[in-house]
Amino acid sequence: MLLPEDIKPENSIYYNGAIVLDSLKSEKEIALFDLFEKVRKENNISFSIFILCLDWLFLLGVAQLNQKGKVLLCS
Repeated sequence: MLLPEDIKPENSIYYNGAIVLDSLKSEKEIALFDLFEKVRKENNISFSIFILCLDWLFLLGVAQLNQKGKVLLCS
């Protein structure tokens, strides 16, 4: 549900993905759970929604996970 019509926009993957992306911009690489905690401080988000947001950003080619388990912002 990227852009839902019948619920609040704050519950969409599109909106939360933007928050994850904004948090990722300030770090070169960050551990997955550290990124989750950083995002959760700004916006009360569940881990499952967080993972869906990361999946969406990966499909867009914006984020990737390296061999060390850290999330990177693609350039």
